[in-house]
Amino acid sequence: MSLGVAGVGAICGDALGLAVARASTLVGLEAHLIRVEVCCTRGPSFFQLVGLAEAAVREARVRVASALARMGILIDEYAITVNLAPADLRKGVAALDVAIAAGLLGAVGALPVAALEGKLLLGELSLDGSLRPVRGVLPMLEGARRQGLRQVVVPSDNAREAGLVQQLDVRVARDLGEVVAHLRGQRQLPEPGRTPFSPSHARAAVDLSEIRGQHAARRALEIAAAGGHNLLFVGAPGSGKTLLARALPSILPPLDYEEALAVTAIHSVAGLIDPARGIVTTRPFRAPHHTVSEAGLVGGGDIPRPGEVSLAHHGVLFLDELAEFRRPTLESLRQPLQDGVVCIARARARAWFPARPLVVGATNPCACGMAGHPRLPCRCSKLRLEAYQARLSGPLLDRLDVHVLVPPVEVAALSAGKPGEDSASVAARVSEARGAQRERRLQGQVSVGCNAELSGSELDRVAPLDAEGQRLLERAVEQLGLSARAWVKARRLARTIADLARERQVRRAHVAEAIQLRLLDRPPAP
Repeated sequence: MSLGVAGVGAICGDALGLAVARASTLVGLEAHLIRVEVCCTRGPSFFQLVGLAEAAVREARVRVASALARMGILIDEYAITVNLAPADLRKGVAALDVAIAAGLLGAVGALPVAALEGKLLLGELSLDGSLRPVRGVLPMLEGARRQGLRQVVVPSDNAREAGLVQQLDVRVARDLGEVVAHLRGQRQLPEPGRTPFSPSHARAAVDLSEIRGQHAARRALEIAAAGGHNLLFVGAPGSGKTLLARALPSILPPLDYEEALAVTAIHSVAGLIDPARGIVTTRPFRAPHHTVSEAGLVGGGDIPRPGEVSLAHHGVLFLDELAEFRRPTLESLRQPLQDGVVCIARARARAWFPARPLVVGATNPCACGMAGHPRLPCRCSKLRLEAYQARLSGPLLDRLDVHVLVPPVEVAALSAGKPGEDSASVAARVSEARGAQRERRLQGQVSVGCNAELSGSELDRVAPLDAEGQRLLERAVEQLGLSARAWVKARRLARTIADLARERQVRRAHVAEAIQLRLLDRPPAP
């Protein structure tokens, strides 16, 4: 499409041209509307962009100039100033390219300025004028809907993600020429259509039937999945800790629609969305290496991005070789595990990311891994053993609901050839227990979906202990020195165990099993 430089000059003359387009940027998951003001006059050629723009945004000058040149518009003869308001908000994504190009066309008279009113324009430009996909389309569209904008234009590669937003006129475009034709009223851009949602089980690398023996650890895995409880496996190398953790996704229930939207928004900001689907349909499983940084684990950066704990939201965060993680990195998990949210504070802004994964840790009991082994001796000195175990702080361990010892597998269990119970059978029980928790929420008895999140008052309402269970828990507190947090976690575990047993009342047997699942609360053997 060629507009002709002479024609544009005739329209604009030497008078000041001003146009305003609208774009969006993200701080965490919160969308902020950006007012793109473009002032254009004839005069010495220059292009200045103001408004606290990062390097990727400042480079829009090159992309916009090339895309417009392909349409027959040369901006070298104009003095152009682009202001991104509000000026004190950092803009760090290239999604502003299309809005800048449209505002420039409006300023030189190649587009009616009124056509830009009420429209949000998103997209990164290639040098040939085609639109590249951008991150964070879902939260930006939700922000546009709340701001009352009438229409949003997004790149065609973001069509599936854009189709998740209702009550908003969304259009998709392949290149800048289609956007210009749409704004001129020459040709309407197509709508993306509604994106279908079909939840599915995560395809786990391991089925529970492949794990021989380890009945106590399998039971702990089922309880953790049923109630959303964080879990720690402690055992010698080769005992099956990693296999158990990697089988966990196979017994978790599928995502519901609201959970899928929350996970999709986080993954969209991180640029991890599959354009062919546009929505995350399986629970995420994240397993960062123990060399991960604090920013990589909980999020951060000059422009805050979600970390592994947020990318695993509503899924599983597996921390293998937990004691090998750097101490400050692990300690940064304490607040997310307690509050279910990550706050990344910067001088100019704060970013919030949800963080409610099911955390599974695996660690050796000592540096050589043989402490407590029934056949092999431990080679660690007492000082070395204490130093190794001190890598995991008490407050962090207190936030892990279940602590389980994973002993070495007996030879008889390996050679018997009889497989254990498969994941499908366990998943059915987990789904039934989750259904009971969901029913309590729908009835207004609790405000959360999983037992692991129940408050003290909600536990009193839906998980009162019988007299024997109360006495047993009080005795455990006296003998084991349980903290107030551990007391609450034991009650939450007891509620989940009762749900798996299809019982409304939390009984002494449920409390006893819950206490057994708090291995690290017990005093060390003399």
